[in-house]
Amino acid sequence: MGLFRRGPKRDGRDAPRDPEFSFFSADEGTRFRALVREAFAEQGLEVTVYADMVSDSAGRQFGLGNLAAVCHNDERGSRAWSELVHQHVGMVLRTMEAPSALETLPPEQIRAQLYPRVVGAEGLDPRNFAYARAVAPGLYEILALDLPESVMMLTDEALEPLGDLPYLRDQALYNLRGLPVEAHETVEDSEGMRFEVVLGDSFYTASRVLALETLVRQVTGEELTADGALVAMPFRHQIAFHAIHDTGMIPALNAMAAFAATGYEDTPGAISPYVYWWHGGILTQLSERDVDGDGLQIMIGEEFQELLERLVAKDDRHPGDDPG
Repeated sequence: MGLFRRGPKRDGRDAPRDPEFSFFSADEGTRFRALVREAFAEQGLEVTVYADMVSDSAGRQFGLGNLAAVCHNDERGSRAWSELVHQHVGMVLRTMEAPSALETLPPEQIRAQLYPRVVGAEGLDPRNFAYARAVAPGLYEILALDLPESVMMLTDEALEPLGDLPYLRDQALYNLRGLPVEAHETVEDSEGMRFEVVLGDSFYTASRVLALETLVRQVTGEELTADGALVAMPFRHQIAFHAIHDTGMIPALNAMAAFAATGYEDTPGAISPYVYWWHGGILTQLSERDVDGDGLQIMIGEEFQELLERLVAKDDRHPGDDPG
């Protein structure tokens, strides 16, 4: 899994684009949806194909956004699409037709497979996820049940018989802290800019922002200070961080802003294109699209400005100066 998630370019950007998935050309979008219809038909299910989803005669709907992004990002190009689509459709139907894991798994196993997950507001129906906790503007924490072939995002109704919500969340966080670091890379340049990136196949890699202190300790062997860290979660399989110690966080902030925006584009499980300041478990957004929507700008609030000024003063202080 690469650091920079850019899909293989199969045609020029001047080709007519698909109206729903702009990373596809119009022709690629047509082929992709034809493969989806074919895969469902081979499973004995006729579906009506729309721009961003399919629907069967029973009214069940299957979103296509993540699958389209998976196809787009596969390094093998369009020759792999048929395999990817057929695998995905088979998994989806097996999951939907199997007995609910909430009914078949014992409570202790459910608790052992419970994880918190950070998701964007898009697609999160507040009528079903009233318990969702806001962690940053447009980002929410929900609970999910990890299963062999899928992840079940637990609604209010699903959680009700499982017990007390604070207890379930504590158990989910405990499980999250116990995850191994699957892969770690350092992004740095010759001028000293540096930040760490953790990658993994786990659907909860980016959600480890909820237990960032543990992750930083696992990766660097150090504890976060009260100044916290810069952090970015472009998509579910990637999280980047820079522990704040000095003004080295300034070039890291600029680099991470570009990194997050790039990693967010056209990816399955996209979470956020922005960089945040993590301090005491609170996330403060630091980057934003500019007015034209074509670039990025850094937003610095009063509290972060005070941190920045303190770090600049600390770096400017010469040995022997009175620290008071």
